Amino acid sequence: MNFSEAFKLSSLLCRFSPDGKYLASCVQYRLVVRDVSTLQIRQLYTCLDQIQHIEWSADSLFILCAMYRRGLVQVWSLEQPEWHCKIDEGSAGLVASCWSPDGRHILNTTEFHLRITVWSLCTKSVSYIKYPKACQQGVTFTRDGRYMALAERRDCKDYVSIFVCSDWQLLRHFDTDTQDLAGIEWAPNGCVLAVWDTCLEYKILLYSLDGRLLSAYCAYEWSLGIKSVAWSPSSQFLAVGSYDGKVRLLNHVTWKMITEFGHPAAINNPKIVVYKEAEKGPPLGLGRLSFPPPLPLAAPLSASESKYEIASVPVSLQTLKPATDRANPRMGVGMLAFSADSYFLATRNDNVPNTVWVWDIQKLRLFVVLEQLAPVRSFLWDPQQPRLAICTGGSKVTFRCFLCAGIQVGTPWPSSVRITSVFVSWTPKRGSTQLWNNGTAMRRPWWNPQQGLRVPGLGRTRFPWELSGCHVPAQ
Repeated sequence: MNFSEAFKLSSLLCRFSPDGKYLASCVQYRLVVRDVSTLQIRQLYTCLDQIQHIEWSADSLFILCAMYRRGLVQVWSLEQPEWHCKIDEGSAGLVASCWSPDGRHILNTTEFHLRITVWSLCTKSVSYIKYPKACQQGVTFTRDGRYMALAERRDCKDYVSIFVCSDWQLLRHFDTDTQDLAGIEWAPNGCVLAVWDTCLEYKILLYSLDGRLLSAYCAYEWSLGIKSVAWSPSSQFLAVGSYDGKVRLLNHVTWKMITEFGHPAAINNPKIVVYKEAEKGPPLGLGRLSFPPPLPLAAPLSASESKYEIASVPVSLQTLKPATDRANPRMGVGMLAFSADSYFLATRNDNVPNTVWVWDIQKLRLFVVLEQLAPVRSFLWDPQQPRLAICTGGSKVTFRCFLCAGIQVGTPWPSSVRITSVFVSWTPKRGSTQLWNNGTAMRRPWWNPQQGLRVPGLGRTRFPWELSGCHVPAQ
């Protein structure tokens, strides 16, 4: 393994630039920009208060720092370090801030979602958008950056407004047949907008760019409904995960369901390959064992290596009984992700938390089941090839390559490490990833084509990191 030196980090604020050349991190009120290849500090900026959110512009030339408690946003330039911009929302407050796709406008959402303020860095003009709705996903941009869809709430009714991002003029405004709109998302081709209702009612609506209702889908009634939604990168499929533990796949021609994927607690089909993560036990010595064991043998089990073993069918997966008498029960399909080529779909059923299910979209069948030793916290596909990074609350990260059908579990971190909450993201155009957690330090690896993927070590308790993957051999 190769490790970078640890450096401090605050509140999970660590982001790669879209071009993959820089890494921005925050320590209290300081913003540090490093070169990804060397980790040398390129720029150091000082903000007026503790930073609570950072975001790169799409062209990687500017970086936004939001200080919600003070209602402030500061913008810094990498090309001209002496240039900076300060936006003060005043008494209106600030709860969210983001870039527009062109990287020259900033959208600030005021407290209580009273309005969205659009600030132009070029003309210094200001535009206001009223009635934004406070929901799970209320703002979405088309991939080409031409249009923005905004969920609104007026007179106790849901609406959607579509704006042209070049001049922020209203293009379409229409009401939606929802009781309490929960989220909206554009298809990757920008032609269809998906709108889904609250979890209390199963309903997903599909609208065209001009506001026409293309289709409405409801799988069942009188039960908890939609929990997660994901478009395939090809825009041909829309996956809808629900509280009944199933994923329903809608096609782009008729917008009807073509199949549904269940997540049973037992796998009985002998054609399905189930991989179970297992700890590699330490080699047994031939001498006498002392008690208590010496310090090297007393290291926690989480620091040992692990491997995948093919389980013999039938296989019973570890399940979790949800508390149905509480809000947001841990049940249903809470995570969905398509591979970049749209060939695979990865899912996680929340009441089977240790398992990742991978489905073959070409053959519409279950492809492989991966059961981890610890609950899966996040997973994400490589944007360049069908390779899945899986993070758990344990001390390893797993990479699964579906091109070569090879599997190797991540090399363990040092024995002093204990990860409690892990998230992962891939670096754009470089094939490496970052992994982080609540804490104040990070470690950084790199991608080496000659030596395969490399997995870094992690720092001390509750620290964030960036990593690249482990080598995946072909079978």
